[in-house]
Amino acid sequence: MLIVGRIGRPHGIHGEVTVEVRTDEPELRFAVGSVLITDPAAAPAGREVPDEPLPGAVQVRIPQRLTVESLRWHQGRPLIHFAGITDRNVAEAFRDVLLCVESSEVADPEDPDEYRDQQLVGLTAVSPAGEVLGEVTRVEHAPASDLLVLRRPGGQSVLVPFVRAIVPEVDLPGGRVVVDAPAGLFDL
Repeated sequence: MLIVGRIGRPHGIHGEVTVEVRTDEPELRFAVGSVLITDPAAAPAGREVPDEPLPGAVQVRIPQRLTVESLRWHQGRPLIHFAGITDRNVAEAFRDVLLCVESSEVADPEDPDEYRDQQLVGLTAVSPAGEVLGEVTRVEHAPASDLLVLRRPGGQSVLVPFVRAIVPEVDLPGGRVVVDAPAGLFDL
């Protein structure tokens, strides 16, 4: 599965939610009628449930799939209304739920220098001299550039900007990425 977004805070009182986009094709992925897989499927949205429900609290089960009923853009961010999310209280229960699609539904990138997150996760990061620097555990999509999250041999994590000047080579068949880290990058 590929993560294409994360549900954010509710917007308004009719169940619209903001969505943090994690795809290069938001108009395609969030088009009206699109069905997205939720993660975690059929589980609470990770909020602690008190022993006794708060007055007016809404208990919601997150369905395995959500259907986009409407999409509009507001301040550069998509506002989406999903089927079954009827008001602000219900929408709040969906906050932080990841939205995914089956990887088989996504065409391979046409650009040879473009990669899907799951192609990069698990690759060994090595220096230009071949020294093992760590393993790619995930990809963060930041505004300025994507970041590779490396788990170092000692267990700590570091963020590496996924730009050609720092990551000059991605060798998928060899299971590695070359990281030419500037001085101090791993000391942060």
